[in-house]
Parts: sequence; C-alpha cells; structure tokens
Amino acid sequence: MLIGLDCAAPELVFDRWLDDLPNLKGLCRNGIYGPLRSCDPPITVPAWSVMMSSKSPGTLGVYGFRNRADHSYDRYSIANSLAIKEDRVWDILSRNGKRSIVIGVPGTYPPQPLDGLLIGDFLTPDITCNYTHPPELKDEIASVVGEYVVDVRDFRSGNKKKVLADIYEMTRKRFQLARHLLAKEEWDFFMMVEMGVDRIHHAFWDNMDPAHRLYEAGNEFENAIHDYYEEVDREIGRLLAFVDDGTAVLVVSDHGAKRMDGGICINEWLIANGYLSLAEQPASPVPLSKARVDWPRTKAWGEGGYYARVFLNVAGREPNGTIAPEDYEKVREELATGLKAIPDENGEVIGTKVFRPEQLYREVRGVAPPDGANHAENGIFVFHPAGQGIAGGRRIKRLRITDIAPTILQFFGIPVPHDMEGTALTWSFADSVGDVDLSTANTDLVAPFTTLAAK
Repeated sequence: MLIGLDCAAPELVFDRWLDDLPNLKGLCRNGIYGPLRSCDPPITVPAWSVMMSSKSPGTLGVYGFRNRADHSYDRYSIANSLAIKEDRVWDILSRNGKRSIVIGVPGTYPPQPLDGLLIGDFLTPDITCNYTHPPELKDEIASVVGEYVVDVRDFRSGNKKKVLADIYEMTRKRFQLARHLLAKEEWDFFMMVEMGVDRIHHAFWDNMDPAHRLYEAGNEFENAIHDYYEEVDREIGRLLAFVDDGTAVLVVSDHGAKRMDGGICINEWLIANGYLSLAEQPASPVPLSKARVDWPRTKAWGEGGYYARVFLNVAGREPNGTIAPEDYEKVREELATGLKAIPDENGEVIGTKVFRPEQLYREVRGVAPPDGANHAENGIFVFHPAGQGIAGGRRIKRLRITDIAPTILQFFGIPVPHDMEGTALTWSFADSVGDVDLSTANTDLVAPFTTLAAK
C-alpha cells in the first residue's frame, strides 16, 4: 500500500506535528522514515512519474506541465500520460501477474490499460471524460461518492473559505473511494495520491508561517494547514484498517514546500539585460505567447509556471536563431551568472540556483531547459514493513525519489530493470542505532527488505 501526499513537507510531518498525527507517528515509530530527495525540478509534473519509473526528467523528456514539442517557438505539449513512454511500477507488476489499484497519480490521464483499476489524475478535464480504466468504473465511482472531485481548480483564487471547503470535499471523496475499492477488490499493489496537501500549502502558507511577509497573527486560517494534516492523518488511519500482516505500507511525497517571498519575472529580466527583444511593448502584462517577440534579435526567453525554464535561440536549431553554436556555452554561462546574481527588492542575494540539463540528467531527451525551481527539494518517506515493523523506528538520510520504484519491485521479488536510475533499499535497520546515512551505511549488516515485507 502506497499513500502519496503531494507536497507533504518533512519539516511539518517529522519535526513539528508528528505528535498530532498518530497514524503517521505509528508508522514512523515502527518503520523507517526520513526526507525523500525529489527530482529537479521538484514539481508534481514530472516528479510522480520519476518516482514510479525510476527515470529522471531527462530520461522521460518531461520537465514540467508544458514542454516544448520541438525547437520552434510556439509548439508545446501537455505532459499527460501519453507523454510518459517509460514503464511505471504498475506496468511492470501487470506483466508479472500482479493486480493494482491506482487512484489519482499525476501522469495517469488519459487512463492506460493495466491489470487492475485506475482513476485518472488532476489533469482530467472533468468527470464527463473517460478518466478510468475500465471505463465503466466511473459509473461505480458516481454511485459511491456522487460527483468525484479530481482537483480544486481555483485554489489560488483568494476565496479562502471556498478553497478550504473544496479541499476537504476532494480529500473526503478520494479516501472514501479508496476504502470502497479496498473493501471489494482483490489487489497486490494499491497506490493513491492526494493533491489536497499541495493545494492547501499554496493557498494558506502565508496564513500559517510567521516568517511570511503577508502573515497576520491570529488570522482566521492560521491553523488551516495543521488541521488539514490532522484530517489527512485520520483518513490514513481508516485506510490502514485494510492492511494485514502481509502488507507493507509506504507514505511518500513527491516534493516538499517552503515559504515563497515573491517571484521574479524572468522575461522582464531578459528584456532588461538585452537577451529578449519585443517588436512592440504590450499595454499590460501578457504571457510571452501573446507578446510580439522579435525573434531575430532575441537570444533567450523563459517559459514555465512559478519555476523558470530558460531556452536559448541557437542559429541552425531555432527558426530565427541568433546565437552561433560556438558561442552557446559562453551565453549559457553569462545567463547563469546573471540569474544567480538577481537580488531581492532590498538588494540582498536570494540564493538562486541555475542548472544545466547535463548537470542533472544522465540522458537528456526532448527539449531541455536550464531550470530554477522553488518547491522544496525534500518530500517525505515513511516505510512500515509487513508484520510488526521495526521497534522504535529509524530515521534515514539521503533517500532519493528514484529509489522508490526499485524498492517496490524488490518487495514483490521482481527483478529491477537495469535501466532504472535509482537503487532498491537492500538492508533492514534492526541493528541500527539513530540516524542512518544511506551514503555510508553498511549494506551487508543484516537481511534485505525482502525478508521483511511484501504482499
């Protein structure tokens, strides 16, 4: 059983609120837990597919929600399930005779066949679409929860009372559906992802965090995130009622969260520094796609959401490329240096990081950008092995998001494909004391996890 909590933050779960989360605390105290290093960029798309395939964004060719389809200026593709060409865990399990229930995992709409049941993710346009496998499953869903909620569409609207109510409704219905399917279906692998944690962070972090510039002490929603974490923990407890002694449990998140002090309009900076030229200044702020870009005078432009992806206009590659191939590295270095030096409004350094694709990925498919991301790099990992667990629990370090898929396959005794980029956890911690650093742990200490788990 794998329970995914999109954006769940280790600082909140492990360090601040664990005593208020009895079900998660029980899993930690009888298992293995710690931060889970996300991919780069640490965002929902592509992180869940990275986790379930053990392939980096470079190998997947998916770097965000929208990706350049080619080296033209206006062709972009949406990273739905059709963009993921690599096997994910349930694909491998299906070929090995294992039945899966998959609910709401980002990267699963439109639904693709598997041995079992699948309910699509937050990219489902609406529930009139075919968002389930098999298709008739959506009629059963309607009979169980009424109008199923795939996402809170307007979580950044500022109407906080409505957003909070919508988040709770979505979460309640998703877990209700999960319990229904667990009660009636045969399964070897169950996985669900709840998006509400991510949505409540985006909508209410400023209400919770005294360090946030918009925080007001005693505000109406000061405890909204804490109370919602308690609600999710209660829902997890109800799911754990379906776990027998032969079932291993994982609770994971794809990335964490942190305070956002503000944003940088990358294209404005590129214009101001002579990298991006417009044929006409717009009268009001517009997306770059609606601006009149003077491509023959442009060297670079930015594309992305709240994370910046920068592309270079290279001669012989883009239609109106301006950067000579021999100057490519020089311009990249100029950009990296300039972007890292952008200060805040008070002239203070803000610690921007700039990554080149080849620094991050052993393969680079599609059209990869340099990237600067602002989700927190660490999510959560909690593992409770089958049976009584590990007395006292162990906190571990340096687990990577690509390690999850091979670890799951190992639970089932299925060979890990050689091209997976992560490493299966191959030891138990029955003889460990205190924190365990995976970079230095002795993997020959005791028995492998496969002796502890799995259904």
